[in-house]
Amino acid sequence: MSASDTTVLVTVTGPDKPGVTSVLLAALSNNSVSLLDVEQVVIRGRLTLGVLVSCPSDPEALQDQLEDAMATVGMNVDVEIGVNGQNSFSGAKLSTHAVVVLGSPVTARAVSAISRKLAEQGVNIDSIRGLADYPVTGLELLVTAPSTEAVTVPMDDTRAPSAISETDVSVAETRLRTGLAEVAVKEGVDVAVERAGLARRAKRLIVFDVDSTLIQGEVIEMLAAHAGVEEEVRKVTEAAMRGEIDFAESLRQRVATLAGLDASVIDEVAERIELTPGARTTIRTLRRIGFRCGVVSGGFRQVIEPLARELELDFVQANTLEVVDGKLTGHVVGEIVDRPAKAVALRRFASEMGVAMEQTVAVGDGANDIDMLNAAGLGIAFQAKPALREVADTALSHPYLDAVLFILGVTREEVEAADARDGIRRRVPLG
Repeated sequence: MSASDTTVLVTVTGPDKPGVTSVLLAALSNNSVSLLDVEQVVIRGRLTLGVLVSCPSDPEALQDQLEDAMATVGMNVDVEIGVNGQNSFSGAKLSTHAVVVLGSPVTARAVSAISRKLAEQGVNIDSIRGLADYPVTGLELLVTAPSTEAVTVPMDDTRAPSAISETDVSVAETRLRTGLAEVAVKEGVDVAVERAGLARRAKRLIVFDVDSTLIQGEVIEMLAAHAGVEEEVRKVTEAAMRGEIDFAESLRQRVATLAGLDASVIDEVAERIELTPGARTTIRTLRRIGFRCGVVSGGFRQVIEPLARELELDFVQANTLEVVDGKLTGHVVGEIVDRPAKAVALRRFASEMGVAMEQTVAVGDGANDIDMLNAAGLGIAFQAKPALREVADTALSHPYLDAVLFILGVTREEVEAADARDGIRRRVPLG
Protein backbone atom coordinates (compact mmCIF):
# COMPACT_ATOMS: atom_id res chain seq x y z
CA MET A 1 0.00 0.00 0.00
CA SER A 2 1.56 3.27 -1.12
CA ALA A 3 1.14 6.59 0.64
CA SER A 4 -1.21 7.82 -2.12
CA ASP A 5 -3.63 4.87 -1.79
CA THR A 6 -7.00 5.39 -0.12
CA THR A 7 -8.30 2.88 2.43
CA VAL A 8 -11.92 1.84 1.76
CA LEU A 9 -14.20 -0.31 3.92
CA VAL A 10 -16.88 -2.19 1.99
CA THR A 11 -19.75 -3.78 3.93
CA VAL A 12 -22.24 -6.04 2.12
CA THR A 13 -25.46 -7.16 3.81
CA GLY A 14 -28.49 -9.19 2.74
CA PRO A 15 -29.73 -12.77 2.41
CA ASP A 16 -26.92 -15.31 2.20
CA LYS A 17 -26.72 -16.92 -1.23
CA PRO A 18 -24.10 -18.41 -3.58
CA GLY A 19 -22.15 -15.97 -5.73
CA VAL A 20 -22.16 -12.90 -3.51
CA THR A 21 -18.46 -13.04 -2.70
CA SER A 22 -17.43 -13.73 -6.29
CA VAL A 23 -19.46 -10.75 -7.59
CA LEU A 24 -17.96 -8.47 -4.97
CA LEU A 25 -14.38 -9.57 -5.63
CA ALA A 26 -14.85 -9.30 -9.38
CA ALA A 27 -15.92 -5.69 -8.98
CA LEU A 28 -12.98 -4.99 -6.70
CA SER A 29 -10.51 -6.63 -9.11
CA ASN A 30 -11.62 -4.28 -11.90
CA ASN A 31 -10.16 -1.44 -9.83
CA SER A 32 -6.81 -3.07 -8.98
CA VAL A 33 -7.39 -2.80 -5.24
CA SER A 34 -5.36 -4.73 -2.62
CA LEU A 35 -7.14 -6.70 0.09
CA LEU A 36 -6.17 -5.72 3.64
CA ASP A 37 -8.77 -7.64 5.68
CA VAL A 38 -11.92 -9.72 5.15
CA GLU A 39 -14.53 -10.81 7.68
CA GLN A 40 -17.82 -12.59 7.12
CA VAL A 41 -20.63 -13.77 9.39
CA VAL A 42 -23.98 -15.42 8.64
CA ILE A 43 -26.74 -15.27 11.26
CA ARG A 44 -30.03 -17.02 10.52
CA GLY A 45 -29.44 -16.77 6.80
CA ARG A 46 -28.45 -13.09 6.83
CA LEU A 47 -24.97 -12.29 5.52
CA THR A 48 -22.67 -9.52 6.65
CA LEU A 49 -19.44 -9.38 4.64
CA GLY A 50 -16.79 -6.75 5.32
CA VAL A 51 -13.76 -6.13 3.10
CA LEU A 52 -11.04 -3.57 3.84
CA VAL A 53 -9.06 -2.56 0.73
CA SER A 54 -6.49 -0.05 -0.40
CA CYS A 55 -7.57 1.73 -3.58
CA PRO A 56 -4.88 3.27 -5.83
CA SER A 57 -7.36 5.05 -8.13
CA ASP A 58 -10.70 6.88 -7.82
CA PRO A 59 -12.55 5.57 -4.70
CA GLU A 60 -15.81 7.31 -5.71
CA ALA A 61 -15.79 5.44 -9.02
CA LEU A 62 -15.17 2.23 -7.06
CA GLN A 63 -18.20 2.98 -4.91
CA ASP A 64 -20.46 3.42 -7.94
CA GLN A 65 -19.26 0.15 -9.47
CA LEU A 66 -19.78 -1.75 -6.22
CA GLU A 67 -23.31 -0.45 -5.81
CA ASP A 68 -24.20 -1.51 -9.37
CA ALA A 69 -22.55 -4.92 -8.99
CA MET A 70 -24.18 -5.82 -5.68
CA ALA A 71 -27.59 -4.72 -6.95
CA THR A 72 -27.37 -7.54 -9.50
CA VAL A 73 -27.43 -10.09 -6.67
CA GLY A 74 -29.93 -8.26 -4.49
CA MET A 75 -27.46 -7.19 -1.79
CA ASN A 76 -26.99 -3.90 0.03
CA VAL A 77 -23.53 -2.33 0.07
CA ASP A 78 -22.09 0.43 2.21
CA VAL A 79 -18.78 2.02 1.19
CA GLU A 80 -16.77 4.06 3.68
CA ILE A 81 -13.88 5.96 2.12
CA GLY A 82 -10.76 6.98 4.02
CA VAL A 83 -11.17 4.72 7.07
CA ASN A 84 -8.26 3.98 9.40
CA GLY A 85 -6.59 0.82 8.12
CA GLN A 86 -4.67 -0.06 11.29
CA ASN A 87 -6.78 -3.15 11.95
CA SER A 88 -5.63 -4.88 8.76
CA PHE A 89 -3.71 -8.17 8.86
CA SER A 90 -0.34 -6.41 8.85
CA GLY A 91 -0.97 -5.02 12.31
CA ALA A 92 -3.88 -6.86 13.85
CA LYS A 93 -4.83 -6.26 17.46
CA LEU A 94 -5.23 -9.63 19.11
CA SER A 95 -7.96 -10.35 21.63
CA THR A 96 -6.51 -11.13 25.04
CA HIS A 97 -9.21 -13.44 26.42
CA ALA A 98 -12.04 -15.75 25.41
CA VAL A 99 -15.18 -15.60 27.54
CA VAL A 100 -17.49 -18.59 27.10
CA VAL A 101 -21.08 -18.31 28.33
CA LEU A 102 -23.12 -21.52 28.76
CA GLY A 103 -26.71 -21.80 29.88
CA SER A 104 -30.05 -23.46 29.43
CA PRO A 105 -31.10 -20.97 28.26
CA VAL A 106 -28.70 -18.05 27.83
CA THR A 107 -31.02 -15.08 28.22
CA ALA A 108 -30.60 -11.62 26.77
CA ARG A 109 -30.60 -10.38 30.36
CA ALA A 110 -27.62 -12.59 31.22
CA VAL A 111 -25.61 -11.44 28.21
CA SER A 112 -26.53 -7.84 28.99
CA ALA A 113 -25.28 -8.23 32.55
CA ILE A 114 -22.04 -9.80 31.32
CA SER A 115 -21.58 -6.99 28.80
CA ARG A 116 -22.09 -4.38 31.52
CA LYS A 117 -19.54 -6.05 33.77
CA LEU A 118 -17.03 -6.14 30.94
CA ALA A 119 -17.65 -2.47 30.20
CA GLU A 120 -17.21 -1.57 33.87
CA GLN A 121 -13.73 -3.11 33.72
CA GLY A 122 -12.89 -1.36 30.46
CA VAL A 123 -12.92 -4.66 28.58
CA ASN A 124 -13.79 -4.41 24.88
CA ILE A 125 -15.83 -7.12 23.14
CA ASP A 126 -14.08 -7.78 19.83
CA SER A 127 -16.38 -10.49 18.47
CA ILE A 128 -19.19 -12.85 19.47
CA ARG A 129 -20.03 -16.23 17.95
CA GLY A 130 -22.38 -19.08 18.77
CA LEU A 131 -20.73 -22.28 20.03
CA ALA A 132 -23.66 -24.56 20.70
CA ASP A 133 -27.42 -24.96 20.76
CA TYR A 134 -27.35 -28.44 22.35
CA PRO A 135 -27.29 -29.72 25.06
CA VAL A 136 -26.79 -26.18 26.33
CA THR A 137 -26.61 -22.85 24.56
CA GLY A 138 -23.06 -21.57 24.24
CA LEU A 139 -21.65 -18.19 23.21
CA GLU A 140 -18.01 -17.19 22.85
CA LEU A 141 -16.92 -13.59 23.34
CA LEU A 142 -13.40 -12.66 22.28
CA VAL A 143 -12.42 -9.65 24.37
CA THR A 144 -9.49 -7.33 25.07
CA ALA A 145 -8.73 -6.38 28.66
CA PRO A 146 -7.25 -2.87 29.08
CA SER A 147 -4.18 -3.80 31.12
CA THR A 148 -3.26 -6.52 28.61
CA GLU A 149 -3.71 -4.64 25.35
CA ALA A 150 -2.05 -6.83 22.75
CA VAL A 151 0.71 -5.15 20.79
CA THR A 152 0.66 -5.12 17.01
CA VAL A 153 3.05 -7.64 15.50
CA PRO A 154 4.06 -7.74 11.82
CA MET A 155 3.06 -10.92 9.99
CA ASP A 156 6.66 -12.03 9.50
CA ASP A 157 7.55 -11.59 13.18
CA THR A 158 7.21 -14.95 14.93
CA ARG A 159 8.15 -13.67 18.37
CA ALA A 160 5.55 -13.44 21.12
CA PRO A 161 4.57 -9.90 22.15
CA SER A 162 6.94 -8.93 24.95
CA ALA A 163 5.25 -5.76 26.07
CA ILE A 164 2.65 -7.64 28.15
CA SER A 165 3.87 -8.35 31.67
CA GLU A 166 2.80 -11.56 33.38
CA THR A 167 1.70 -9.53 36.40
CA ASP A 168 -0.61 -7.38 34.29
CA VAL A 169 -2.14 -10.46 32.68
CA SER A 170 -2.72 -12.15 36.05
CA VAL A 171 -4.31 -9.07 37.60
CA ALA A 172 -6.58 -8.57 34.60
CA GLU A 173 -7.61 -12.22 34.59
CA THR A 174 -8.36 -12.23 38.30
CA ARG A 175 -10.57 -9.14 37.99
CA LEU A 176 -12.25 -10.61 34.92
CA ARG A 177 -12.90 -14.01 36.49
CA THR A 178 -14.12 -12.60 39.80
CA GLY A 179 -16.44 -10.06 38.23
CA LEU A 180 -17.95 -12.49 35.75
CA ALA A 181 -18.30 -15.24 38.36
CA GLU A 182 -20.55 -12.94 40.37
CA VAL A 183 -22.69 -12.28 37.30
CA ALA A 184 -22.81 -15.99 36.46
CA VAL A 185 -24.22 -16.91 39.86
CA LYS A 186 -26.80 -14.15 39.74
CA GLU A 187 -27.95 -14.92 36.19
CA GLY A 188 -27.81 -18.73 36.39
CA VAL A 189 -25.23 -19.29 33.65
CA ASP A 190 -21.71 -20.71 33.52
CA VAL A 191 -18.95 -18.32 32.48
CA ALA A 192 -15.40 -19.42 31.64
CA VAL A 193 -12.46 -17.08 31.03
CA GLU A 194 -9.33 -18.20 29.19
CA ARG A 195 -6.41 -16.46 27.57
CA ALA A 196 -7.06 -16.19 23.84
CA GLY A 197 -4.69 -17.11 21.04
CA LEU A 198 -2.18 -19.93 20.82
CA ALA A 199 -2.25 -20.72 24.55
CA ARG A 200 -5.89 -21.69 24.31
CA ARG A 201 -5.54 -23.75 21.16
CA ALA A 202 -2.42 -25.57 22.36
CA LYS A 203 -4.15 -27.86 24.87
CA ARG A 204 -3.22 -31.47 24.07
CA LEU A 205 -3.93 -33.70 27.10
CA ILE A 206 -6.94 -34.11 29.36
CA VAL A 207 -7.65 -36.19 32.47
CA PHE A 208 -11.03 -36.83 34.04
CA ASP A 209 -11.98 -37.86 37.51
CA VAL A 210 -14.31 -40.85 37.21
CA ASP A 211 -16.97 -41.01 39.92
CA SER A 212 -19.64 -38.29 39.44
CA THR A 213 -17.59 -36.83 36.56
CA LEU A 214 -16.99 -39.31 33.74
CA ILE A 215 -19.68 -41.62 35.15
CA GLN A 216 -22.86 -41.03 37.10
CA GLY A 217 -22.71 -41.91 40.77
CA GLU A 218 -20.01 -43.37 43.02
CA VAL A 219 -18.70 -46.91 42.46
CA ILE A 220 -17.87 -47.39 46.15
CA GLU A 221 -21.53 -46.79 47.03
CA MET A 222 -22.67 -49.26 44.37
CA LEU A 223 -20.34 -51.87 45.88
CA ALA A 224 -21.49 -50.97 49.40
CA ALA A 225 -25.11 -51.62 48.39
CA HIS A 226 -24.19 -55.30 48.03
CA ALA A 227 -22.97 -55.28 51.63
CA GLY A 228 -26.05 -53.43 52.91
CA VAL A 229 -24.04 -50.38 54.04
CA GLU A 230 -24.73 -47.97 51.17
CA GLU A 231 -26.08 -45.14 53.33
CA GLU A 232 -23.19 -45.34 55.79
CA VAL A 233 -20.66 -45.24 52.96
CA ARG A 234 -22.47 -42.41 51.16
CA LYS A 235 -22.15 -40.13 54.19
CA VAL A 236 -18.41 -40.75 54.39
CA THR A 237 -18.04 -40.19 50.63
CA GLU A 238 -19.88 -36.88 50.74
CA ALA A 239 -17.80 -35.65 53.67
CA ALA A 240 -14.59 -36.57 51.82
CA MET A 241 -15.72 -34.83 48.62
CA ARG A 242 -16.47 -31.70 50.62
CA GLY A 243 -12.96 -31.86 52.07
CA GLU A 244 -14.17 -32.40 55.63
CA ILE A 245 -12.17 -35.57 56.22
CA ASP A 246 -8.94 -36.95 54.76
CA PHE A 247 -9.64 -38.84 51.55
CA ALA A 248 -7.17 -41.67 52.17
CA GLU A 249 -8.62 -42.36 55.62
CA SER A 250 -12.17 -42.14 54.28
CA LEU A 251 -11.31 -44.66 51.55
CA ARG A 252 -9.91 -47.12 54.09
CA GLN A 253 -13.08 -46.79 56.17
CA ARG A 254 -15.36 -47.33 53.20
CA VAL A 255 -13.41 -50.22 51.67
CA ALA A 256 -13.33 -51.97 55.05
CA THR A 257 -17.12 -52.29 54.88
CA LEU A 258 -16.75 -54.45 51.75
CA ALA A 259 -14.79 -57.21 53.48
CA GLY A 260 -16.16 -60.65 52.66
CA LEU A 261 -18.06 -59.70 49.52
CA ASP A 262 -17.70 -62.07 46.59
CA ALA A 263 -15.38 -60.59 43.97
CA SER A 264 -18.09 -61.15 41.34
CA VAL A 265 -19.81 -57.98 42.60
CA ILE A 266 -17.05 -55.98 40.90
CA ASP A 267 -18.16 -57.23 37.48
CA GLU A 268 -21.82 -56.72 38.37
CA VAL A 269 -21.18 -53.10 39.31
CA ALA A 270 -19.02 -52.51 36.22
CA GLU A 271 -21.87 -53.66 33.98
CA ARG A 272 -24.29 -51.19 35.64
CA ILE A 273 -22.11 -48.11 35.25
CA GLU A 274 -23.75 -45.24 33.36
CA LEU A 275 -21.60 -42.65 31.66
CA THR A 276 -22.32 -38.99 32.24
CA PRO A 277 -24.34 -37.54 29.32
CA GLY A 278 -21.93 -36.31 26.68
CA ALA A 279 -18.97 -38.35 27.91
CA ARG A 280 -18.61 -40.46 24.77
CA THR A 281 -19.02 -37.41 22.54
CA THR A 282 -16.41 -35.51 24.52
CA ILE A 283 -13.72 -38.18 24.41
CA ARG A 284 -14.46 -39.11 20.80
CA THR A 285 -14.14 -35.48 19.73
CA LEU A 286 -11.00 -34.78 21.75
CA ARG A 287 -9.29 -37.84 20.30
CA ARG A 288 -10.19 -36.65 16.80
CA ILE A 289 -8.37 -33.36 17.34
CA GLY A 290 -5.27 -35.01 18.77
CA PHE A 291 -5.83 -35.00 22.54
CA ARG A 292 -4.40 -37.67 24.79
CA CYS A 293 -7.19 -38.71 27.17
CA GLY A 294 -6.99 -40.41 30.55
CA VAL A 295 -8.62 -40.91 33.93
CA VAL A 296 -7.20 -40.34 37.38
CA SER A 297 -9.53 -41.74 40.01
CA GLY A 298 -9.86 -42.46 43.70
CA GLY A 299 -12.07 -45.34 42.56
CA PHE A 300 -11.07 -48.83 41.58
CA ARG A 301 -9.00 -50.10 38.70
CA GLN A 302 -10.97 -53.37 38.36
CA VAL A 303 -14.12 -51.36 37.55
CA ILE A 304 -12.51 -48.57 35.52
CA GLU A 305 -10.18 -50.50 33.20
CA PRO A 306 -12.94 -52.19 31.11
CA LEU A 307 -14.50 -48.76 30.60
CA ALA A 308 -11.14 -47.25 29.70
CA ARG A 309 -10.59 -49.91 27.04
CA GLU A 310 -14.04 -49.28 25.61
CA LEU A 311 -13.39 -45.52 25.41
CA GLU A 312 -9.83 -46.08 24.11
CA LEU A 313 -8.26 -44.01 26.87
CA ASP A 314 -4.49 -43.58 26.97
CA PHE A 315 -3.96 -43.54 30.72
CA VAL A 316 -5.57 -44.98 33.86
CA GLN A 317 -4.57 -44.33 37.46
CA ALA A 318 -6.82 -45.73 40.20
CA ASN A 319 -6.85 -47.81 43.37
CA THR A 320 -6.81 -51.60 43.36
CA LEU A 321 -9.15 -53.62 45.56
CA GLU A 322 -7.46 -56.58 47.25
CA VAL A 323 -9.05 -59.94 46.42
CA VAL A 324 -8.06 -63.19 48.19
CA ASP A 325 -9.69 -66.54 47.44
CA GLY A 326 -12.42 -64.82 45.40
CA LYS A 327 -13.40 -62.46 48.22
CA LEU A 328 -12.80 -58.77 48.88
CA THR A 329 -10.56 -58.35 51.91
CA GLY A 330 -11.64 -54.82 52.79
CA HIS A 331 -8.23 -53.40 51.82
CA VAL A 332 -6.63 -51.73 48.80
CA VAL A 333 -3.32 -52.85 47.32
CA GLY A 334 -0.47 -50.38 46.98
CA GLU A 335 -0.41 -46.60 47.35
CA ILE A 336 -3.80 -44.91 47.64
CA VAL A 337 -4.72 -42.46 44.88
CA ASP A 338 -5.63 -39.51 47.06
CA ARG A 339 -5.56 -35.75 46.51
CA PRO A 340 -1.76 -35.33 46.18
CA ALA A 341 -1.42 -38.55 44.18
CA LYS A 342 -3.90 -37.30 41.59
CA ALA A 343 -1.67 -34.33 40.76
CA VAL A 344 1.37 -36.61 40.63
CA ALA A 345 -0.47 -38.91 38.21
CA LEU A 346 -1.37 -36.01 35.92
CA ARG A 347 2.24 -34.85 35.81
CA ARG A 348 3.44 -38.37 35.05
CA PHE A 349 0.89 -38.82 32.26
CA ALA A 350 1.93 -35.47 30.73
CA SER A 351 5.62 -36.40 30.99
CA GLU A 352 5.05 -39.78 29.35
CA MET A 353 3.20 -38.10 26.47
CA GLY A 354 5.73 -35.28 26.13
CA VAL A 355 3.12 -32.61 26.84
CA ALA A 356 3.89 -29.46 28.83
CA MET A 357 1.72 -28.91 31.91
CA GLU A 358 0.44 -25.66 30.41
CA GLN A 359 -1.13 -27.80 27.68
CA THR A 360 -3.08 -30.04 30.07
CA VAL A 361 -6.71 -29.98 31.20
CA ALA A 362 -8.16 -31.63 34.31
CA VAL A 363 -11.86 -32.18 35.07
CA GLY A 364 -13.21 -33.21 38.47
CA ASP A 365 -15.93 -32.70 41.05
CA GLY A 366 -14.55 -33.13 44.58
CA ALA A 367 -12.07 -31.73 47.07
CA ASN A 368 -9.66 -34.58 46.29
CA ASP A 369 -9.35 -33.12 42.77
CA ILE A 370 -8.05 -29.73 44.00
CA ASP A 371 -4.34 -30.44 43.54
CA MET A 372 -4.91 -32.03 40.12
CA LEU A 373 -6.92 -29.06 38.82
CA ASN A 374 -4.37 -26.61 40.24
CA ALA A 375 -1.55 -28.48 38.49
CA ALA A 376 -3.28 -28.49 35.11
CA GLY A 377 -3.04 -25.70 32.58
CA LEU A 378 -6.85 -25.52 32.72
CA GLY A 379 -8.82 -26.86 35.70
CA ILE A 380 -12.56 -27.45 35.17
CA ALA A 381 -14.91 -28.14 38.09
CA PHE A 382 -17.83 -30.26 36.87
CA GLN A 383 -21.01 -30.09 38.99
CA ALA A 384 -18.54 -29.73 41.79
CA LYS A 385 -18.51 -29.22 45.53
CA PRO A 386 -17.84 -25.63 46.72
CA ALA A 387 -14.29 -26.48 47.83
CA LEU A 388 -13.33 -27.31 44.24
CA ARG A 389 -15.36 -24.58 42.53
CA GLU A 390 -13.47 -21.97 44.54
CA VAL A 391 -10.07 -22.96 43.12
CA ALA A 392 -10.98 -24.13 39.61
CA ASP A 393 -10.30 -21.99 36.55
CA THR A 394 -13.92 -22.48 35.56
CA ALA A 395 -16.96 -24.36 36.83
CA LEU A 396 -19.71 -26.15 34.90
CA SER A 397 -23.08 -26.56 36.61
CA HIS A 398 -25.03 -28.33 33.86
CA PRO A 399 -24.93 -32.18 33.80
CA TYR A 400 -23.49 -32.52 30.29
CA LEU A 401 -19.83 -33.36 29.94
CA ASP A 402 -19.63 -32.15 26.33
CA ALA A 403 -19.78 -28.61 27.72
CA VAL A 404 -16.03 -29.16 28.25
CA LEU A 405 -15.65 -29.06 24.46
CA PHE A 406 -17.27 -25.64 24.28
CA ILE A 407 -14.93 -24.29 26.94
CA LEU A 408 -12.07 -25.37 24.66
CA GLY A 409 -13.63 -23.49 21.73
CA VAL A 410 -15.00 -26.52 19.85
CA THR A 411 -18.44 -25.81 18.39
CA ARG A 412 -21.45 -28.13 18.35
CA GLU A 413 -21.54 -27.77 14.57
CA GLU A 414 -17.97 -29.09 14.31
CA VAL A 415 -18.78 -32.03 16.59
CA GLU A 416 -21.86 -33.05 14.63
CA ALA A 417 -20.17 -32.61 11.25
CA ALA A 418 -17.41 -35.00 12.35
CA ASP A 419 -19.96 -37.44 13.77
CA ALA A 420 -21.97 -37.35 10.55
CA ARG A 421 -18.91 -38.39 8.57
CA ASP A 422 -18.65 -41.43 10.87
CA GLY A 423 -22.35 -42.24 10.55
CA ILE A 424 -23.35 -40.89 13.97
CA ARG A 425 -26.41 -38.70 13.50
CA ARG A 426 -28.50 -38.37 16.61
CA ARG A 427 -29.28 -36.00 19.43
CA VAL A 428 -30.58 -37.66 22.55
CA PRO A 429 -33.75 -35.91 23.82
CA LEU A 430 -33.02 -33.99 27.00
CA GLY A 431 -35.06 -35.01 30.01
